[in-house]
Amino acid sequence: MSAARQLQSLAREHVAVAALTIPRLLRHSVWRDANPHEGAGLGVVLVPGFGASDFSLTFATTWLRDRGYQPTGAGVGFNVGCTSELVERVEQRLEEHAEATGGPVVLLGQSRGGGLARLAAVRRPDLVCGLVMLGSPVLDPMGAHPHVLLAARALARLSAIGVPGLMNTDCLSGTCFEDNIKAAAAPLPSDMPAVSIYSKSDGIVPWRLCLDPSADCVEVHSTHTGMGLDPDVYLTLRPRLATWAAQQYDLRDAG
Repeated sequence: MSAARQLQSLAREHVAVAALTIPRLLRHSVWRDANPHEGAGLGVVLVPGFGASDFSLTFATTWLRDRGYQPTGAGVGFNVGCTSELVERVEQRLEEHAEATGGPVVLLGQSRGGGLARLAAVRRPDLVCGLVMLGSPVLDPMGAHPHVLLAARALARLSAIGVPGLMNTDCLSGTCFEDNIKAAAAPLPSDMPAVSIYSKSDGIVPWRLCLDPSADCVEVHSTHTGMGLDPDVYLTLRPRLATWAAQQYDLRDAG
């Protein structure tokens, strides 16, 4: 199956999951009960998953904004490019949003986006007050479903013949891969709170690969692509995000 068909398959799955999950989310109190002061203006940078875009995290963005956070997309397009280049983009957006919001921000990433967010957090801990990873295979980025790996290898082949903006073979097995695997294994700073949300029903990422030893690992009952639409995810995140927001508000107020 070609890379395009693989990505189309993932998109169709996301649409099907959304049709089933969105009504449950919109009826749930975690969506309907919104305190516009809860986020205290805390910035959040959202990083989409492989083959997705900022649009895939629209509901998360809306939920955050309605509660007084300041969310923004990471600007990584469909997240199919070179890992190192994408981490640099996330880091740049992190710098911009921290400056715009007046202090360290939260990084929230889904699937591959969570891995990129973690790499950026290790590089710039001074700009991150919390890290959220949704279904992210941080222990082995190459451990995802074989269909996803086939799509990644197809993209690398397209890159080899000159198609710009795609991951290349170096991202899958070369220096880029080795450097980022090493960086991904680095522990997070002890004072950086992090949560890794996983599901044993995840058909894309084996759940054990999400068990980041530097994070609070929390199980939900969700599909892989449906995590950004699952009420249990928001129930898990709400008290943590509110605590991080309150801490940053107190620090800004003290300063």
